[in-house]
Amino acid sequence: MDFARQQRDPTRHVVGIAFVILFHILVVYALLTGLGSRAIQMIKKPLNATIIEEIKAPPPPPPPPLKKIVELPKIKMEQPYVPPPDIPVVTPQPVAPVIAAVTQAPPTEPVVIAPPAVIAPPAPKPAIRQGVSCKDMEKPSFPREAIRAGVQKGRVVAVLSIDAKGSVTSVDIESSDPPRVFDRMVRDTLSNWKCATEGAGYKARVEVNFSLSD
Repeated sequence: MDFARQQRDPTRHVVGIAFVILFHILVVYALLTGLGSRAIQMIKKPLNATIIEEIKAPPPPPPPPLKKIVELPKIKMEQPYVPPPDIPVVTPQPVAPVIAAVTQAPPTEPVVIAPPAVIAPPAPKPAIRQGVSCKDMEKPSFPREAIRAGVQKGRVVAVLSIDAKGSVTSVDIESSDPPRVFDRMVRDTLSNWKCATEGAGYKARVEVNFSLSD
């Protein structure tokens, strides 16, 4: 028998209809007898909830009472008296005086210490020497600018700075008459001088005279 025939079988429909009718009859019977209301009242009853309190631990026992410390009175121990020992007294024996011979020492002559000889320091060298000794002392020539300006004579005082080798390192014009006429000629000429050396540098003042008649 196939599935379509099983669905069209009238016995299956009769059994299902009978089961449904039986279920409705039971429901109506329960309503009529009051079983349904009793079930509803049982559901509506209030629920009782019990709250369990937390069990508290018992309090700790009280501390034992403090024992009072009783101080005993201090007893002073007296030291027994000890008598001092008997020391015999010794009487000193008389001692005969001793006369010592006093010898006089001959008087000593005072020692005279001569003061140390004072050595005079060497005379300080002047900061700027007057004049200088040089091998090559070329005399400055009379400048042409002075001739054109009608200058007949002049005078220049210069200070030379000389190093340890005798070379002139600088020429400083101290005074000039007439001013600035012969200065450049004096610087150019005196810078080439070779002077005497003394192992150290020094300064020297030099006077240069100019005359057109020479």
